[in-house]
Amino acid sequence: MADKFLEVVEARKSLYKLKAESTIPDSKIQEIIEATIKHAPSTYNVQSARAVILLGAKHQQLWDIALKHMEPALEGSPMKDHVVSRIALHRASYGTVLWYEDQDALKALGEKSPMIVPMLTEFSDHSSGLHQFIAWAALEAEGLGGNLQHYNFHPVFVADVAAAYDLPDPSTWKLKSQLVFGTPTSTEREYPRAYEPLEKRVLIKS
Repeated sequence: MADKFLEVVEARKSLYKLKAESTIPDSKIQEIIEATIKHAPSTYNVQSARAVILLGAKHQQLWDIALKHMEPALEGSPMKDHVVSRIALHRASYGTVLWYEDQDALKALGEKSPMIVPMLTEFSDHSSGLHQFIAWAALEAEGLGGNLQHYNFHPVFVADVAAAYDLPDPSTWKLKSQLVFGTPTSTEREYPRAYEPLEKRVLIKS
């Protein structure tokens, strides 16, 4: 059983050239995201993760918002063409999952367990990362490709996204990442994966 799970873990990769097609029905995409939200671990079972699945025109709208903010912000930068072309690839994909962490849920947990308040942000990040990875790997296991984006560094982008999809205020739902997915045109990695020696990274004490 572990070998099959680890095969899925190993197969996951960042793929950027994705078509606006899906290997599975939208209902299966929803099932994967719901299972991830339900079963991924969280601190004291706080269940603070939130996901918004964007498909079709709603997905394209997200990347139109990103372009609106990124293009002028990068005027004169050598990174502009690269970022603009990346946004075009994201828009041409099938869908995006927005990953959020509910700050009200975390605050309530902190009020119940004051001693963990200094660690709540770190715990929240750990849980969010687990959610993102599980969903990404599961979608890839169904023949889709994906890549994880973090345009949430731009506060006006974050605010516009919340307004566009009628979501809670960004101070309540904190945007963590954007998981882009679609049918890959190639399964070749854009950046070949290199591995540092495991003996430097895994220690065994017995």
